[in-house]
Amino acid sequence: MSTNYTKYAKLINASTNYASRMRRLSNRIFGEVAIPTNPKSMKVVKIFSARPLHSDKEIVEYYPRHVETHALVLRLRELGLFRDEHQDFKEEMRRLRELRGKVKVWRRHLDDKKD
Repeated sequence: MSTNYTKYAKLINASTNYASRMRRLSNRIFGEVAIPTNPKSMKVVKIFSARPLHSDKEIVEYYPRHVETHALVLRLRELGLFRDEHQDFKEEMRRLRELRGKVKVWRRHLDDKKD
């Protein structure tokens, strides 16, 4: 006793023209590749069948913790466990400027104060 599904499976596996056309139609309906292709083309098919990146929550809502990371690096630098060469350079330039007497004094222009 065979069911309709087994008859359909046998029909699809047959090598007739009708079977090959039905196999292509079935592949199109279920979103598979209709005609067998080379592996290079299958890679493109896999890429396009994958979930788009803009719908991936991990990628869209990614936010690096800049403030916490910066505070951690500053604290590690104070303890001597991290070396920030750029900050060291800026401090050295500031120290050398002070030794030469070239300290910049920042003044605000107060246009609001009119006596």
